[in-house]
Amino acid sequence: MHGSHWATSPRGSALSVQSLLIFLLVGAIAGWLAGLVVKGRGLGLVGNIVIGILGAFIAGWLLPQLGIYIGGGIVGAILNAMIGAIILLVVVMAVRRA
Repeated sequence: MHGSHWATSPRGSALSVQSLLIFLLVGAIAGWLAGLVVKGRGLGLVGNIVIGILGAFIAGWLLPQLGIYIGGGIVGAILNAMIGAIILLVVVMAVRRA
């Protein structure tokens, strides 16, 4: 799965309500899991959704660059977004400490 193209309609138009809800759910789950992995650095529901969505974009670009491909479907999307969210949380923590 590359990036978050799973959340767009077949014609590439705006997200449907169902796709948007799935996208937000994946972001929330990925952000929450990343917060647990990075020593409880969750940012609340909205923060977790934002971190998860940004993480999906980061991982969607970075992982293929490294030759890493995670399977498709909702589980693959969550894992992909979680990896990106973990990377983002680690960077944010490093910047805050600097």
